[in-house]
Amino acid sequence: MRGFRILLAGLALTGLLAGCEQGMESSLPPKARPPDLVKPPEPVAKPSARSEELRTYYARVQADLKAQGLMRQDGGGIDTPYTARQLAENFERIALYDEYARGGGLRAVADAPSHLRRWVVPVRIGVEFGETVPADLREEDRQYVSSYAARLARLTGHSVTMARGGGANFHVLVMGEDDRPEALRRIRQLVPSISEASLDIFRTLPRSIHCLVVAFSGGSNDYEYRRAIAFVRAEHPDLMRQSCYHEEMAQGLGLANDSPHARPSIFNDDDEFALLTTHDEMLLKMLYDPSLRPGMTPDEARPIVSEIAGALAGGPS
Repeated sequence: MRGFRILLAGLALTGLLAGCEQGMESSLPPKARPPDLVKPPEPVAKPSARSEELRTYYARVQADLKAQGLMRQDGGGIDTPYTARQLAENFERIALYDEYARGGGLRAVADAPSHLRRWVVPVRIGVEFGETVPADLREEDRQYVSSYAARLARLTGHSVTMARGGGANFHVLVMGEDDRPEALRRIRQLVPSISEASLDIFRTLPRSIHCLVVAFSGGSNDYEYRRAIAFVRAEHPDLMRQSCYHEEMAQGLGLANDSPHARPSIFNDDDEFALLTTHDEMLLKMLYDPSLRPGMTPDEARPIVSEIAGALAGGPS
């Protein structure tokens, strides 16, 4: 998926009274619920021409990719082998290099060496939808994200759960083009100190960027994550939306870069795979291995990464 990531310092229930106790009859006719207590469904505004245009465009993109045999959902197989050495090299490129300049918006850098970054506090995921997103899609995607969060927790060994009753620190905003003003207001509310350069990423997001994640550090260590915001376009068809959840949530955990050599993987821009692969699962396990620590440089991490990759891939690196 063509994503982007930059890393910066109740349900109302109605019951029916089916009658009285067995053997008793009621002489009172059933009463209809007073009209003023019946809450009509909230109307969803008709999408703008721009939103409909994007919906048509992304549906065509997905159809074209699938027709080419891309956006695979099989996680990789015998046609995508990789060695422990390749796994270690891919991890270094994806977890220890930057794709975009820190604080530079969409300005790319030529794979600049960086430091290992990951969360040091429990990740609490909150999913928020724009007003234009239909109720059925909201429920379906909320369940999908919840299931994926549980998978990320199992892979990393780190606490990753859905936020309950507030307290989210990893915010997943699912919003359409017509929800953009709402999204900007919400982002300002979540991160009052956000720079205009970072906010402009959300404000002027080009069509070629399908989704994005911005992670924020906190405290005295620039490489310890404490908050993140992922933005997913509501105009995407189902598989593209799911692909965005997979990529941005995983990258928001610390796999910040892409590599054209990583295969099978969603951490590149070739769109061969839509969903997290077995290779990517190993990258997440490596990222949260206790022998690594936030702030490590590529040189510091390399011998440890090589050893971990050898153990995971079942052979010498």
